[in-house]
Amino acid sequence: MTKPITEPAIDIDPRVEQRLDALCNMLRTYLNENQVDTVYASFLFSFEAHQGQTRRTGEPYIIHPLAVAMILAEMRMDHQSIIAAILHDIIEDTRHGKDDIARYYGEDVAQLVDGVSKLTQFESSSPAEAQAANYRKMIMAMTQDIRVILVKLADRLHNMRTLSVMPADKKRRIARETLEIYAPIANRLGMNAIRLELQDLGFFSLHPMRYRILSEAVRKARGNRKEVVQTIETAITERLNQDGIHGEVGGREKHLYSIYEKMRTKKLSFSEVFDVYAFRVIVDNVDYCYRVLGVVHNLYKPVPGKFKDYIAIPKANGYQSLHTVLYGPFGAPIEVQIRSADMDKVAERGIAAHWLYKTDDASIKNSAQSRARDWMRELLEMQKNAGNSMEFIENVKVDLFPDSVYVFTPKGDIFELPQGSTPVDFAYAVHTDVGDRCVAAKIDRHLTPLRSRLFSGQTVEIITAPGARPNPAWLNFVVTGKARTHIRHFLKNLQAKESVQLGRRLLDQSLSHFGISVTKLPVQHIEHVLLELKLPNLDHLLGDIGLGNRMAPLIARHVVAVGGESYVTGDHQGPTDHQSLVIKGTEGMVVNFAKCCRPIPGDAIVGFFSAGKGIVIHSQNCKNVMDFRERPERWIEVEWEEGVERDFPVNIRVEALNKRGVLASIAASIADMGANIEYVNIDEKDGRYSSMRFTLDVKNRGHLADIIRRLRASGMIIKIARIR
Repeated sequence: MTKPITEPAIDIDPRVEQRLDALCNMLRTYLNENQVDTVYASFLFSFEAHQGQTRRTGEPYIIHPLAVAMILAEMRMDHQSIIAAILHDIIEDTRHGKDDIARYYGEDVAQLVDGVSKLTQFESSSPAEAQAANYRKMIMAMTQDIRVILVKLADRLHNMRTLSVMPADKKRRIARETLEIYAPIANRLGMNAIRLELQDLGFFSLHPMRYRILSEAVRKARGNRKEVVQTIETAITERLNQDGIHGEVGGREKHLYSIYEKMRTKKLSFSEVFDVYAFRVIVDNVDYCYRVLGVVHNLYKPVPGKFKDYIAIPKANGYQSLHTVLYGPFGAPIEVQIRSADMDKVAERGIAAHWLYKTDDASIKNSAQSRARDWMRELLEMQKNAGNSMEFIENVKVDLFPDSVYVFTPKGDIFELPQGSTPVDFAYAVHTDVGDRCVAAKIDRHLTPLRSRLFSGQTVEIITAPGARPNPAWLNFVVTGKARTHIRHFLKNLQAKESVQLGRRLLDQSLSHFGISVTKLPVQHIEHVLLELKLPNLDHLLGDIGLGNRMAPLIARHVVAVGGESYVTGDHQGPTDHQSLVIKGTEGMVVNFAKCCRPIPGDAIVGFFSAGKGIVIHSQNCKNVMDFRERPERWIEVEWEEGVERDFPVNIRVEALNKRGVLASIAASIADMGANIEYVNIDEKDGRYSSMRFTLDVKNRGHLADIIRRLRASGMIIKIARIR
């Protein structure tokens, strides 16, 4: 490998030289001398490139890359990661590009640096969109090489350590970004030490006053706790020694941000959170972990339902430990975590605990690295189906929720899902096809609504049907990014297909005035119109028409104008009689029925184009029709197809005698007439009469009239009318 510079152009600042020496000494503890030399060469390259640049602290800029490299060196990262850390701002802030880095230090290092670099040439409509695009670029680079995010986390950690010199508004923005994106990613990768420091630094910058008050409260309370902590620690240690178990017992300090979050989310006072005493026991192996659990349960009584075995079922980030809560000797609860030394390393450093890069070793099947790769695959799947950067980042944020539930398949396989997951989330976790074809679910062998929340220990069985497809209503309750992304992707494709079909019908209807159809249009005329409108193909044009983004009559006239006189006097017939668009009720997502008037077959109807949605059908006597009359170009004449086969919702108001069982009697009559009640609301009018509002599913006006006649004949109805 060629070194671009062998000697620095000018003297090195003593502050820089001190940090460089510390880094090289650290690297020599685990890298060979050739690798350290290459790192030193990368420093000289970065030193020259950043020459003259300073940070807001007044220090030479090169101190920041060296600090980032030192954080990675403390994790014992490989030499390519260290070089990438030293060069990570080269592409953004200097005249050198990715090709220069690849030429001197190889393609892997260049890809790492490029993955960390922001999109400098990105054009966006808003800062949020630009930020989302940069997140997306970084996360996609991370899926190719996990080391990208390790460099970025180290970069963010040093920036947070020196954030105090920033303006207040920028400080708050960076702190919020850290708490929402980078700390959860560190947690997802099992890097607990970095996650905790990022959270506390972010908390300090975002809420400085709350931080100071809470910090002072902790400082005062800590003095009163020393004796209690020492007593419990001594008791556990002595009991372990009696049983011949060697273990390190220590009080676990609660971090300010975790105290603050627990107080905020659970609405607890400071004393309620801080009165919990936390301890950690580190032993030699897994067998001793379970033996220690028995020891502490004999020493202090366990709190029922508060035991968690993360050794048998590790967390998504590879974290393993036994957690239990005990009744303490002073009436306060005691939290105890029990783990082996190896588990403790993974708990603190996650994927960086034992650096394994691009390996297929089966021995790491349950390791943090293995689980991180599984998550990378899920991110790639979400990326393929996400519509834009904002949607992708929204789904990634959802996927970063730390709390989990563990549920079983009927065969006994375990699936880990975020807190609040539903059977639909479970179905997509099993397989995309299972999610797409899901129609019902059984939880512990009982049929359950698809929106039901899942809890740990349940057995979930998904019932599928070959012709089933995702329901848009699922988006209201699913919580996993995978489920949300796949549902949206399916619906977008479905809407696109349906909009093309509707657009073809609308354009055919408009062209029929000139005696021609879409299929008979000359290819050169279509190409001419597509060129003028800057559209790639006919489907895009038809889709725009179906979604209401373009008006079919205008496009028809445009095509006719291209064809000249031939459409009027030539080979084709002249304009035909005006025709209405026939509504079948099966057009799908691009034909919607207005909720203001609830049109049903038999009503006189009109259609209104709504950009991006398609056609909204209203009754002709709807008050909104009158409000929109000044926009005639967006209205279209429509009519019902004969024998429409589907149910339509309709609203009715019923005033009935206030008697026992009147609602049951009305509901039974409606059911007998073959209608379904979607919604009912009862407003008591006075002591004698009740006013009720129903939403029913009916087939047409005749069906509704039959229901009204049946209800009037019951003798309990004073007044009944359809609500428009």
